[in-house]
Amino acid sequence: MYRPEIKVLDCTIRDGGLMNNWNFPKPMVRELYDCLVKAGVDYVELGYRADKRQFSPKDFGPWRFCDEEDLREVAYPSDTTKISVMVDVGRTDYDSILPRDQSIVSMFRVATYAKEIDKAIHLGRHIKDLGYEVTVNIMAASHVLEIELDEALDQLAATDFDVVYLVDSFGYFYTEQIEYLAKKYLSRLKGKQVGIHCHNNQQLAFANTIEAIIHGVNYVDGSIFGMGRAAGNCTTELLLGFLKNPKFNIRPVLYLIEKYFLDLKAQLHWGYEIPYMINGILNKHPRSGLAYMKERQNGSATRSFVDFYNELVEVAEID
Repeated sequence: MYRPEIKVLDCTIRDGGLMNNWNFPKPMVRELYDCLVKAGVDYVELGYRADKRQFSPKDFGPWRFCDEEDLREVAYPSDTTKISVMVDVGRTDYDSILPRDQSIVSMFRVATYAKEIDKAIHLGRHIKDLGYEVTVNIMAASHVLEIELDEALDQLAATDFDVVYLVDSFGYFYTEQIEYLAKKYLSRLKGKQVGIHCHNNQQLAFANTIEAIIHGVNYVDGSIFGMGRAAGNCTTELLLGFLKNPKFNIRPVLYLIEKYFLDLKAQLHWGYEIPYMINGILNKHPRSGLAYMKERQNGSATRSFVDFYNELVEVAEID
């Protein structure tokens, strides 16, 4: 009834922080972490480890930087749940990463574009040598030429990294494309685990995650109530309900949704919205949809949905 190899990673604070500059209060993050441990989630990603020389701490909440002391205020070692943080290629201070035996973090996820795979491998090897689990997340896979993707996967196959993630950053893929890419990743990365991270622009994040699972992907990302940039992500609660593993308990996640995330969603407007849907079907970065949604929310929008669509496809007018 279930595949015990499947690991669930909750990225609510990390991906959701893109909607509020990572300004989650510490008591909330502490309760979120505790509830996700009780829910049986395998990894909780508590934010980014960004370079403070490039990003001013006064402009962001603590989860943009995930300093060790901040992490220890909200999380604790667990036999069942590990702590993850994400690092971006070109935006990471190597010296900020402590040796594994001095940190509460177990996994670092290296986010990269295919064209920067050499830099990602350099960063990943540095982190791996410090004793951590390492994943490489190839972002915006829908924008990568196949020959470039194949080369990146072949280079990653030669590393000792633990997981390589297929990332549908723009919520563009359908199940047929997920099947094709999942099989490609698995065939070119023999001996490694493959993960999936989906955005929900076309209401397909959950379906596409299931499709990846069917074809052998064992690391799956979710966020509570789908909280994430723009259209958001596959939801943690749906994953826990679907996977049928008796170690998972959906009740603590339902509690968190009711206590925190209903109000947050009303304020921040992630999830299915027409501008994000348009970004998805056109394979566009969500920044344009986010800007348009902000205009509509503050009453300054002068463009219709049709206008927005036309701008993205560079059509002057509709017949």
